[in-house]
Amino acid sequence: MTTVRVWAPEAIQVELECDGSYLPMDRGADGWWSLDTERLVHGSDYAFRVDGNGPFPDPRSAWQPQGVHGPSRWLDHSRFAWNDAGWQAPPLAAAVIQEIHVGTFTPEGRFDGVIDRLDHLVELGITHLELMPVAEFPGARGWGYDGVDLYAPHHAYGGPDGLKRLVDACHRRGIAVLLDVVYNHLGPDGNYLAQFGPYFTDHYQTPWGDAVNLDGPDSNSVRRFFIDNALMWLRDYHIDGLRIDAVHAIVDTSAIHFLEQLATEVQRLEGELGRHLVVIAENDRNDPRVAWPVEAGGYGLDAQWNEDFHHALHALLTGESDGYYADFGRLADLARVLTRGLAYDGRYSRYRRRIHGRPASDLPGRRFIGCLQNHDQIGNRPNGERISHLLSPGLLKIGAALVMTSPFVPMLFQGEEWAAQTPFLYFTDHTDADLGRAVTEGRQREFAAFSRDTDGIPDPQSRETFERSRLNWGERERERHAGILRWYRSLIALRRSHPAFGDDRLDAVEASFDEAGRWLMMRRPGLLVACNLQPAPQRLECPAAADLHTLLQSDAGIVVGPDRLDLPGESVVILEQERSAMPALPTFHVEGVTQ
Repeated sequence: MTTVRVWAPEAIQVELECDGSYLPMDRGADGWWSLDTERLVHGSDYAFRVDGNGPFPDPRSAWQPQGVHGPSRWLDHSRFAWNDAGWQAPPLAAAVIQEIHVGTFTPEGRFDGVIDRLDHLVELGITHLELMPVAEFPGARGWGYDGVDLYAPHHAYGGPDGLKRLVDACHRRGIAVLLDVVYNHLGPDGNYLAQFGPYFTDHYQTPWGDAVNLDGPDSNSVRRFFIDNALMWLRDYHIDGLRIDAVHAIVDTSAIHFLEQLATEVQRLEGELGRHLVVIAENDRNDPRVAWPVEAGGYGLDAQWNEDFHHALHALLTGESDGYYADFGRLADLARVLTRGLAYDGRYSRYRRRIHGRPASDLPGRRFIGCLQNHDQIGNRPNGERISHLLSPGLLKIGAALVMTSPFVPMLFQGEEWAAQTPFLYFTDHTDADLGRAVTEGRQREFAAFSRDTDGIPDPQSRETFERSRLNWGERERERHAGILRWYRSLIALRRSHPAFGDDRLDAVEASFDEAGRWLMMRRPGLLVACNLQPAPQRLECPAAADLHTLLQSDAGIVVGPDRLDLPGESVVILEQERSAMPALPTFHVEGVTQ
């Protein structure tokens, strides 16, 4: 017998549709309906009728082989044979993460296609593979942030077994797997949750859809829906950690916030499974309390994406000042992030026109994920330009070096390691013509202020937009790309092997710079990183430079003298301490503040 359950607290009648029959279900406590039946076995299709309406997919469907509008298919997780007994993920403090989109990472666009490229990630030195959302979303292609069947791996990627094969293969090669999940909203297309119960609330709003009911009437079961989803990925799919999308859009006024409950239950599961598990947040508020321990009044998550680090680095290297980049662009901003964790930690933001953030210097670097680019920062540009489209090779190497030598956990986006020239565009595949048209027109309105030629903005609904975003793996063989790949491999190898990177105390990082001269020196215990961001060569004072040993340099013309560093234009050098003391860094006064 199989027991099937569904939560529908306001329903008068719920029926299970299976094998051409409608079977009445019994109402139990707290609005849960259940039925014991022999008809539901692994591979059986089924759906629910609620008060005569439907059929609707199971809100907790683990398998949607016909997409968001089709029936659910019963899944027996015990049938899969795992080969990762004894696996332990590397600690986040020692991680090098690569974020990928399964559909564009390989020509196949499936979980099995990713398996075929794992050797590349191993050779690169990646320790953690982060998947953009894979929960069932409408159509065959999309970013995944409009998912609606949160328990079901996307059918076009290979479904439940495909994801399990990928995780199993990653673990056999020593790579941990992180999964991006969305708990602040669900997409509109194929979203049938409201047919079952009060999953959403109109008390709050999100930019992307109805807010989730986490603190209103009947919210206990809604919270359980999302918490159980998180635990399912970690338990049944052997995922090693979750990245929670836009936690600033999760509104919960309960005494125990949803994120705190999530972190607590993940820690409990960690003890049960005997595996290291992590939870990472995307947090637009610059609020370090997300990563504070629960005992200190925080939510207890392991880390958060450091948007200030990305923005400071991007604006400095590209000179862009549109939107939120208006708050950045100076070396002082980058130096502040490197030494204090955030640039806006209680400072006034011109872009937001208010005080933004909270001090975070009490956190170690391992609590922040730092990157030169990610899916948002590329795909939310009108034409999906990567950082390699915007920078010279010299500046690109400087950016990569600062990410890899920062006190933060480094993250790459797919293809970054070889300066991929394929864009990463925003794409969708809505079958609802009106919704598809609305997405296309919304994209044009969004970028109308940046370009008069809105007709030139790629249509998210076009298959060509998706195809253009696929990685071209053949680029790696061309010298310009091969040179960048060698640089990334060297940086990652240094990051993973040098003992200095084990010390991620922010108060142990020093930074000196000259805004006019466009140079920056960053010192960490045992290491010195010197960057010349201007096109012309320049000499930097560096007392006792002769006592330093060069670990990596981006330009053969770099000269380390007795008391100086001669840096060609747009170059960077990483030096190691050989004796007991590192040279003192020059001190400059910028806007009346000693940096």
